[in-house]
Amino acid sequence: MRREIQHSQAPLAAQDGAGVKINRLFPVSGLDNIDPFLLFDHFGSDKPGDYLAGFPMHPHRGIETVTYMLEGTMEHKDSTGRQGILTSGDVQWMSAGRGIMHEEMPKQKEGRMAGFQLWVNLAARDKMNPPDYQEYRAEEITKFSHEGNQISLITGELLGHRGVVENVSTVPLYADITLTAGRLVLNLPEHHHAFVYVFEGETQVVGASNEAQSAASPRLLILSEGDELVFETADHARVMLAAAQKIEEPIVRWGPFVMNTQEEIEQTLAEVREGRFPPQ
Repeated sequence: MRREIQHSQAPLAAQDGAGVKINRLFPVSGLDNIDPFLLFDHFGSDKPGDYLAGFPMHPHRGIETVTYMLEGTMEHKDSTGRQGILTSGDVQWMSAGRGIMHEEMPKQKEGRMAGFQLWVNLAARDKMNPPDYQEYRAEEITKFSHEGNQISLITGELLGHRGVVENVSTVPLYADITLTAGRLVLNLPEHHHAFVYVFEGETQVVGASNEAQSAASPRLLILSEGDELVFETADHARVMLAAAQKIEEPIVRWGPFVMNTQEEIEQTLAEVREGRFPPQ
């Protein structure tokens, strides 16, 4: 069964961190999440004033945060003592678990910085696990060509290839795909929630009746269930594709904390007030 576009929307201009200008795909009014995906932001500017404020030290609990850099250089550090630098094509998949303090700050003072921030929910059984993360350089990301299309596969399986990020409980697929003229057919787990973000050019999603639905950048496409996704592209497009198992549990948010009940949120806020966050 082919997947079709169930919903389509443009990004919303917003700010996050200490004032970084972003394009927010969700959560926005009318679209809180795409279970298990909780947030998806596209940042990109060649104006230093749009990004230099960065994302100073801030807490997380109950989620995974994924930073994928397209251009530029970002320095990160956290309360576990880890630190490093992300550059073009690098990815960091961090599981905040029971709690972490984390910051990402631009390492550059000029030039273009661009990339994506994705939040993935954790099931109740995993929310209080110790924090951890996986980080890979651009040259370590699984890259391959298929019928002229270029695919960078961060996690999951596509066309007989496996992404470098593994052991994520929602069994996600996350890929950066450059589409060239022609058709690309991808097989996906039938019941995983999935979305496509078209951020360059224009492409079409071809449904079960061979009806083609067009999408020009920038555009978020929420897909129906199905085991096959078909793109047709006249010239050039670049998309981010994400899919994962649904968690189907209650979601209670308070900024960077995402739990299952309001009581758990209140407990987290009490830990912050009393200086007990992140827990040791």
